[in-house]
Amino acid sequence: MSMAYWIHKLNESDSRLHKEDVIKQAYEMAVLENESCKWFLHFVHVAYNPYITFGLRQVPEISEGITGRENPWQEFDNLLGDLCNRGITGNEARDAVQTIAERFDSDEWNNFCRNVIRKDLRCGISDKTFNKVVKNSIYEIPIFGCQLATNCEGRPEMSGIKRLEPKLDGVRVLLHVTGSAHSVCYSRNGKVFENFGHIQRQVEKNFHKLVAANGDRTLKYGFWLDGEVTGRTFQELMRQARRKEDVNATDSVFNVFDIIPTDDWGRGYWNAQLHKRIDILEKLRPIIDDMPNVELLPHIKVDLSSTEGQNQLKRYANDMVVAGFEGIMIKELNAPYECKRNTSWMKWKPTITVDLTVVNIEEGTGRNSGRLGALVCEGVDDGKTIRVNVGSGYSDSDRDDYWTNSKLVIGRTAEVLADAITQNQDGSYSLRFPRFVRFRDDK
Repeated sequence: MSMAYWIHKLNESDSRLHKEDVIKQAYEMAVLENESCKWFLHFVHVAYNPYITFGLRQVPEISEGITGRENPWQEFDNLLGDLCNRGITGNEARDAVQTIAERFDSDEWNNFCRNVIRKDLRCGISDKTFNKVVKNSIYEIPIFGCQLATNCEGRPEMSGIKRLEPKLDGVRVLLHVTGSAHSVCYSRNGKVFENFGHIQRQVEKNFHKLVAANGDRTLKYGFWLDGEVTGRTFQELMRQARRKEDVNATDSVFNVFDIIPTDDWGRGYWNAQLHKRIDILEKLRPIIDDMPNVELLPHIKVDLSSTEGQNQLKRYANDMVVAGFEGIMIKELNAPYECKRNTSWMKWKPTITVDLTVVNIEEGTGRNSGRLGALVCEGVDDGKTIRVNVGSGYSDSDRDDYWTNSKLVIGRTAEVLADAITQNQDGSYSLRFPRFVRFRDDK
């Protein structure tokens, strides 16, 4: 049974239950020692594992209709290992992939092998769907995670000594540098960023100096730097972060605010308290200061149990907003690093409300098919003409009601909550993270 057979089988239906059933069939056959199914599940694991990357942007296709070739799965797996470990790179990697492609049937290569290397099997399954079937087996895919913050409003944890940092207007980046001084940049969801090579090269070049500067073996086998990459503007940065061609992200700066050894990251938890992790970063400061595009994030400490500390927080938050930052981060100095959302990191940022006119209504997709997806709103605020699709802030009954009575919705004034007014590439204006609040029929 071919690998491509399972891909075609998965694509027979968009039903999640169908896809789970197909994976279950393959898994049950693998348990019974079916070699083909074992290989299939192994390669699905490889394709979806966020910690396995191959460093190739272009993967060749071969001519259709070719059959009868040897399909050497073990050698393909060996090649994936070489690519992942960067045993071969550049033209050597490209040539090795082209050579092995010529040893596969076209259906196997074009519809399976090629997509494994591209890390997109194109069969409509996610790591969660796959793991639901193969949980606790050797095929289970590790889920990428990082520390996430909660909103600080109303939190009893807003007391004691805290570290305050500016909340940057950029993109979260997790940079992993291995013990062999090879690095990869990931998004907070485990997607690989390919366009911050200038930052990676600076860290790789100084890897051994960074390890030596720490003075013990903590970082010897690699580490993760957690931070935010900033550029000229948030919109421009996001365009460059995902762009495959004509990339121009070399002015971006990696603002580092945490560090975790590789082994502890793999467990999703490092027991070292934040103040100890900051001490490590401070040991590395002399080397980091010599990197043009890497910086340590500035901070202050305040005691929120005191009136003066509360006043300091308010002044600091106001100063950061005036300086152009998105808000502030509030961090517990005695907390470990955990790859999940919790209150040891909290965030505060100002919001704005804008009154806009509903000019159109759009149908949703997926679970919102057949009802409201977004209200298209327009209006002028602070002299800026804003047009934005507002797709969140609705209950299920709102979505049904507004879609059914769309003629009564268009023309009404909607109060929209957002983080900020943003400027589009064409000079027009929109809102960042718009959320519907209510209709303002009094306006």
